[in-house]
Amino acid sequence: MTLRKLNILVYTGTGTTVESVRHCIYTLRRLLSPNYAVIPITETVLLKEPWAPSCALLVLPGGADLGYCRMLNGPGNRLITQFVRRGGAYLGFCAGGYYASARCEFEVGNRDLEVVGPRELAFFPGTCRGGAFRGFAYHSEKGARAAKLAVRTDAFGNAGSVPSEFRCYYNGGGVFVDAEKLSPDGVEVLAEYGEELDVKSGETRAAVVYCKVGEGTALLTGPHPEFAAANLTRQPDVEEYDRLIDMLTADENSRSTFMKACLAKLGLEVNPDTSTVPSLSKLHLSALRPGEASELLHSFSDIISKEDGEEFIRAENDVFHIESVDSKWSMSELHESLGAPLPDKAPKDRIVELNSIVKRIVHHEEAWPEPKETPCFNHAVFYSSLEEYRRREDAAESWGDTFMYGEVVTSTNTLLEKNHSLLCKLPTGFTLVATTQIAGRGRGSNVWVSPAGSLIMSTVINHPAHYAASRPIVFIQYLAAVAIVEAIQTYDRGYDVLPVKLKWPNDIYAKEPGKPSGSAASYVKIGGILANCAYAAGNYQIVLGIGINTTNAKPTTSLNALVAALAPGLAPFRIEKLVARILTRLEGLYGHFCRNGFTRELEEQYYQHWLHSNQVVTLEAEGGTKARIVGITRDWGLLKAEELRADGINGALRETGKTWALQSDENSFDFWKGLVRRKL
Repeated sequence: MTLRKLNILVYTGTGTTVESVRHCIYTLRRLLSPNYAVIPITETVLLKEPWAPSCALLVLPGGADLGYCRMLNGPGNRLITQFVRRGGAYLGFCAGGYYASARCEFEVGNRDLEVVGPRELAFFPGTCRGGAFRGFAYHSEKGARAAKLAVRTDAFGNAGSVPSEFRCYYNGGGVFVDAEKLSPDGVEVLAEYGEELDVKSGETRAAVVYCKVGEGTALLTGPHPEFAAANLTRQPDVEEYDRLIDMLTADENSRSTFMKACLAKLGLEVNPDTSTVPSLSKLHLSALRPGEASELLHSFSDIISKEDGEEFIRAENDVFHIESVDSKWSMSELHESLGAPLPDKAPKDRIVELNSIVKRIVHHEEAWPEPKETPCFNHAVFYSSLEEYRRREDAAESWGDTFMYGEVVTSTNTLLEKNHSLLCKLPTGFTLVATTQIAGRGRGSNVWVSPAGSLIMSTVINHPAHYAASRPIVFIQYLAAVAIVEAIQTYDRGYDVLPVKLKWPNDIYAKEPGKPSGSAASYVKIGGILANCAYAAGNYQIVLGIGINTTNAKPTTSLNALVAALAPGLAPFRIEKLVARILTRLEGLYGHFCRNGFTRELEEQYYQHWLHSNQVVTLEAEGGTKARIVGITRDWGLLKAEELRADGINGALRETGKTWALQSDENSFDFWKGLVRRKL
């Protein structure tokens, strides 16, 4: 399988501040979506997980670099250095810039604040000295200022119209001493402070530097070009802070352009049109037989509260306002009464606390939503496709009968799984679909990129608890993977030629157009499955989330790209129709599983579509022992592998007769690293 470097990893562990992390992640997602997934990681992830192969950029945000030293000195820094020297990229803001210099000198002579000493990374082979301006205080805005930066535009080559000067948020950062003299060591000054400093800097007042490190690169800053003015909070007790925000607001476009140029300098593919976070949309509740939407809503009666004549569900994670199609309620009055910010009145491009926003459910009890209400999803196409596929799939009868759609949601899985009182009321097969999700979730700390054009859905499965031993829950994600592949290939006549496979345990891969056939290495990820589980009233309540690149070309490839390249005579996929096909195929497979367990027939279907037959893996916990994947165990769905040993004569690998059951060590980057084994 092709391992694309699609992850931007932002360190959030000891030493960072919450505000620096929030600003950093927000800005990087705006500028790099949909080409990369911006993922927060802790020191445990950095030290223990195989993050480097899929990482395009490692970011250390602002904070206190002594915390970084405490957590990362030694093993952590060796991993970071190895990553960069082998071609990786590092971005350090403020404390992350001090930390990546050969020497840190901070507030020398100030008994309360002084931090002085060498640093292990040494990507900048000199001293970072600060604060560049007096007045810094930890956990305070009293030392903040709108620092003027003079940009060396020629350093950005063909990056376009880079501003020659702009103001940028600053709070405690350093200056890179004598950076100009270090150009023979691969150092390039990208921007200087445009004002006199309170520390000695050498000939130049280097505020942002770019460093060649082996085969890789590092970009270090003293100020905070990742801080957007819209996300700063007014500080009545800090003199001139309102003026600071006004100055930064005036230079916002220049700041954003400079950040884009810096990211491009690091070799990243930047979105030319800066992404904005869209406002959440209404959720439309409907049913194949419209009256059943009212019946489902009636079943919510004991969790619905009435306030001033309006109905709300105040669930564990979110508040939902129930609206009828012809509701005349003023949403301004609603938000004001609940003390929540109005999304459409919030400043543009601002970090919003999504949990505080009331989610609006419109129930359609007489007819399906009209296309003008949901322009990105045609309910008539979905429901007619559902009925059409049921005629082909005898065992498919009810999944998708009750259905909810939102054009923009936080996360389909979160809205269901994190609101347990609502989840308890939902029948098996209830499905929530979105066009865009702005707080999507992936396995562990992973984030699956879901740009416009992705199929995004979550389906509820109430799995009886007494099935747990004979029909283990773990197999449901395997059934889902088979259902997705088979749904794609039976979407209509001719689609069986599309090279789509499953990767253990829960990813969907496709052969990248233009790549040679015959090798698993030509396959790239186009989708994933996330199953969350809770327990209530004798059932394991599974929220099965599915995401598939359907019409979007980024960040890897999509189903419609496959159609265009390999079967141009076929019609492109429609998301409404594909959702219906996945639901009917999954319902059929799940029904077979409940009746018969994970049979040989299901097992063979799984192998027919997977990428791993005869794949050789390394058992790291066994001193590098090699093993060949031969299948999955039919009790708990673990990988089954035969141990191999090199022949003493010609080095060929031969079976030893030992068989292992392997499972993931639960890391979030590579299932095939650190496999945990038990002997069969």
